[in-house]
Order: sequence, then C-alpha cells, then structure tokens
Amino acid sequence: MGGNASTMAATSSFRPANKGERRGDIVTIRLVPLAWTPRGVAVGGALQDVGIPLSGIFDWIDRTFPPEDEGTFIASVRDLEILARTQWETGFPSVIDDRSVLNIEDIPEAIAEGLSQPPSDLVACSVCRRLCVRDEFVWKEKQLCAWDHHAAAFGKRGPWHEGPYEERHFETIPLCAYVATPLLEEIGVEEVLALAPVTPDVALTIVNAFITSQPARPHMAVKTDLGFSLLREA
Repeated sequence: MGGNASTMAATSSFRPANKGERRGDIVTIRLVPLAWTPRGVAVGGALQDVGIPLSGIFDWIDRTFPPEDEGTFIASVRDLEILARTQWETGFPSVIDDRSVLNIEDIPEAIAEGLSQPPSDLVACSVCRRLCVRDEFVWKEKQLCAWDHHAAAFGKRGPWHEGPYEERHFETIPLCAYVATPLLEEIGVEEVLALAPVTPDVALTIVNAFITSQPARPHMAVKTDLGFSLLREA
C-alpha cells in the first residue's frame, strides 16, 4: 500500500471485518518495520496491526506517507481503488517476501531486495533511534546502527593500539557484524587488512606482522562475522 524509510504498510484484505458496527467498516493494515543498513534494507519480522475504516483508507495513506517525506512510496491508487471496490481478500502470508507481494513493482528496488532475505530482528539505535539489526553493532552494551557504531568504536576515542598486540589485548578487540568501508572514509579511517575466518592465534600473528611492517600510525584490530579486519588512521 505504501511506505517510507522505516515502515511499509501492507494488507491482504479490503473486506471489512466488522461491517455495520459503530466503529465503521474496519480493514486491517499491517505495518512492516524497515532498517536501512550499509548492506541494504533489512525487513523486520515483528509486524504491527492497525485498523483503518475502508472509507478513509486513501486519506490514511496520504497522511501516513506524504509525498514530501524522504523515501515515501505508495502503490498505484487505481489498483488500490479496484481492490477496495471489489473487496479483494486473500490469506496473509506467514512471512512477507518478494514472492508474496502482489504489486512488487511499486516497491523501491532496495526494499524489494530486502524482502528476498529472511526477516530480521530490528531494534532502535540507542543514539539516533533509527532502526537497525539487533546485535550487529553493539558498543559498550548499547545497540547501535552502523553509522553511530563506526563513529564511536572506530573514531578518535576508539581503542586504537600503537605497536603489536599482546595476546591479552587481542582478546578484547571490538566485535561487530562487518566493517563498512564507506563509513570508515567519513571518519578518516582505512581498512588495511581483511582476514577470512582463522583461529585467533593465526590472526594475531598476521596482524602483528602487518603492524610491525607499518608502525607509523595507530592500528585497530576488529573481529567480524567474516573473520578479522585491521584498521588504521588515515
């Protein structure tokens, strides 16, 4: 039906569930949370239901997804009018994906790609409150989006290291799902080494060999879901 940068609205029925009641002819709209990440859009699995009178559904769409808001999109009004007039109805899918959306062509490509992936558990970033994927970026026990995590963990106040790592220091290096290179550029940091999954002792040996060969600037080792990364102040 429509959406914006944080929510997509969908329905599987234009047939009022309580026809004739004082509240009016209510149809159920399901709000699907969306999180924009450096890897693309993550679609949340926790849906919220709202009841909207069928007669006011187009006004609700205009108010909820105004065209002046960044990232707003809406379905074809003509198609919605036909579905509403015929009181189209089908079963709501157990999982919303790109195959279960009737009008996938009305959805921005990034969101359509997100729908092709398994649903994610989304939370609000502790700093900016934008939605992000739970546990991808945690810093000082706070759930953060990639932008705020990179600024905090890899910024000037991050745990930069001068000289080779000792084993005890390597055991407490930052952890995150991945390192987003474009975000590093914004804070004056570069990724100089990326390792596929290896044992910590092998990673420590390789990281220290690299640091020893280029000791002029502080470095920071990071453990990711993909293995290990070594950052350096640009």
